[in-house]
Amino acid sequence: MRTVIENAAIATVSGPEYDSGYILVDNGVIAEVGEGTFTGDAEEHVDASGCLVTPGLVNTHHHLYQWATRGMAADHTLFEWLVALYPVWGRLDAEITHAAGTAGMARLALTGCTTVADHHYVFPRDGGDQVEALVAARQRIGVRLHFVRGSMDRGESDGGLPPDNLVEGTDAALLGTEAVIDRFHDSSPDAHLRIAVGPCSPFSVTERLMTGAADLARRKGVRLHTHLAETLEEERQCLAEVGCTPAEYADKLGWLASDVWLAHTIHLSPDAIRRFGATGTGSAHCPTSNGRLGAGIAPVRDLLDAGAPMGLGVDGAASNESGGLGEELHQALLQARQRGGPTALTTREALWLGTMGGARCLGRDAELGSIEAGKVGDLAVWDLSGLEYAGITDPVAALVLGATPPLARLLVGGRTVVEHGTLREEDETAIARDLAAASARLREDR
Repeated sequence: MRTVIENAAIATVSGPEYDSGYILVDNGVIAEVGEGTFTGDAEEHVDASGCLVTPGLVNTHHHLYQWATRGMAADHTLFEWLVALYPVWGRLDAEITHAAGTAGMARLALTGCTTVADHHYVFPRDGGDQVEALVAARQRIGVRLHFVRGSMDRGESDGGLPPDNLVEGTDAALLGTEAVIDRFHDSSPDAHLRIAVGPCSPFSVTERLMTGAADLARRKGVRLHTHLAETLEEERQCLAEVGCTPAEYADKLGWLASDVWLAHTIHLSPDAIRRFGATGTGSAHCPTSNGRLGAGIAPVRDLLDAGAPMGLGVDGAASNESGGLGEELHQALLQARQRGGPTALTTREALWLGTMGGARCLGRDAELGSIEAGKVGDLAVWDLSGLEYAGITDPVAALVLGATPPLARLLVGGRTVVEHGTLREEDETAIARDLAAASARLREDR
């Protein structure tokens, strides 16, 4: 099918911006982008007058299962929050995870997200098929999913934070991860489902799992992901246990490399920042979650200047109850300027973080993240016709500095997922009802 979006302001991210232009998507791929009026043939014409079109946003770090536990431990530090919530997550089953994943991806789609990296490291012993639960949720909503098969092999009895019923044996974790790669990973350019390898964090896994995961990922040709340098408490624990900072520990284990992206990376020394840039190690910046947990403000400007790939992440909805990606553009800009002053991040750089930066982190910048011929047709059509945006000079400033606009359309591979601010093929009321029931059951099982 050939679909043309016309009469729109266009921020391509990779090249020129257009005050009024068009985008032709042919069989799921962007065929043309230009100024003025489209003169060719198309089966579908979308009048986007009063709209801004950007690439679909890329979410580089999430925990979809946490949609079932929003609002808990609202005033805790990160370690306190984990200790409070791990026992609850230990009661997850596939039905609850599916309801949470469906709701989480629906919210992401409604806020401009077309690709989500979900770090799922909770596999309760009686929890059913957690992976299939999230894969089925992706199929319902229609976004692209990078499923990061997480793992933990260091429970409370070994000095870790998670209860023992949430951890796996090291060999079992590696075998389980390899099985998911073999079953689901799609390396094609327009893939809707890819797999990455993701031990949870250095303080919840053993060194053997960290090195084994890296070996597995490189043998299978997939990417690596974990949490790193999120809090000062984590740094103190790492110094006490292994005699170096989290970034130094990751480097020692082969985890600073161009096939790795790491969540948070708040507490980095200048040497670590330079090392991220030199190795091409990516960072998933999660500004709202970092603020919610009081973890600190990531050195975004310094990492960008060092040449490190940087994207945005929503993080789990138990530490970012909004769960939307569009607003992270706004939060990233505010936090960068709070840390580094008024020139620390521009509006276009904030949009780049949410698009091309995220695509670089996921190893998909040749396919996603900008509006140019040959890339997949993942597009967010933001409606700026309302009162909040009337008369605003710069549509990109409207998107980044203002409230997240509603979507006139969201296209994933040329297929419309959101239209006029609602999901096209799923009932949002039913999704909300299923999530409420799942959350209630999780609480009642205590």
